[in-house]
Amino acid sequence: MNWKRNWEGINLPTNENYKLSSWISEKGPNQEIVLSSRMRLARNLEERSYPNCAGEKELNEIIELVKETASHQDDFNLCFINIQELPEVERQLLVEKNLTSPAHIKKRMANGLLLNNKENISIMINEEDHLRIQILLPGFQLNQCWEKADKIDDIFENKLDYAFSEKYGYLSTCPTNLGTGLRASVMVHLPALNLTNNINKMLEAISQLGLVVRGIYGEGSESAGNIYQISNQITLGNSEGEIIDNLKSVTTQIIEQERNARERLLKEQEIRVRDEIMRAYGILKYAHKISSEETLKLLSHVSLGIDMEIIDNIDSGMLNELMILIRPAHLQKNEGKALEPQKRDLKRSELIKERFN
Repeated sequence: MNWKRNWEGINLPTNENYKLSSWISEKGPNQEIVLSSRMRLARNLEERSYPNCAGEKELNEIIELVKETASHQDDFNLCFINIQELPEVERQLLVEKNLTSPAHIKKRMANGLLLNNKENISIMINEEDHLRIQILLPGFQLNQCWEKADKIDDIFENKLDYAFSEKYGYLSTCPTNLGTGLRASVMVHLPALNLTNNINKMLEAISQLGLVVRGIYGEGSESAGNIYQISNQITLGNSEGEIIDNLKSVTTQIIEQERNARERLLKEQEIRVRDEIMRAYGILKYAHKISSEETLKLLSHVSLGIDMEIIDNIDSGMLNELMILIRPAHLQKNEGKALEPQKRDLKRSELIKERFN
């Protein structure tokens, strides 16, 4: 296998041949509400210090062990990326595409990432744990995510000795990842529940069902553009099937509530909804400069307008792509240089106008 750092998924060409991660560019079931599904497995190697305690020599040894195991799996077409060798903008690109965590790119120690060409398989090495196997798919596809994650996990477990306890399951740096080590999550877009003032009630109900709600980038991040990440909170004491079934059941109810809220809005507050959607569309199309926070909020309204058939001249897939392309690192990579915040606001508006026109 040809291990390399620079490849199509990392470099961001300025031409139209650029392809975003498949979980962004492709469409999946119920994608008007569920933007993506994710499975993440936390694993550690037996008789090895955890990343927060290990020295540079041991961390590099772990990287080599993982690379050697992955190098024999041509079916997945994985490429290794040395995080320490990446410029800051390229590190942030990985975070903006949800391929790694903010904590992973900030570490000043030997760490890396295994990615496939479609960027729907992401394996973090020496993040909080030795291995974090992540699968990302568009739409509501939790079972399909689990099948891929489980297959990759079996391959690594056959070659590497995982740290495992009969009592506590897979061992982890953080006690909240003991047991299965599984974090199943969905990223949902809930503008109608927000507009009908039902979002807080719904989020409170979710927290009482053993689930946690986070922002776009997971733990420590806040919601933007009416987008929420919902995942299981407990990994010990429940099987993988029970964790996934619980999240599927709750997500199905969320989809139904959001759809009902959209119907009520059109029936009871049509003038208000149409006005907010068209105002958002107008600002995006004609603004001279715009922040990423405001853009996400307005894109959320326009996306709702497309789903409600109020706006019919924009493809919803383009909006999903814009939600990634308007972020700071993508703008700077596309421009080929660092940009001050105000300059990014100008470039962001130019990009939006170009796509809308």
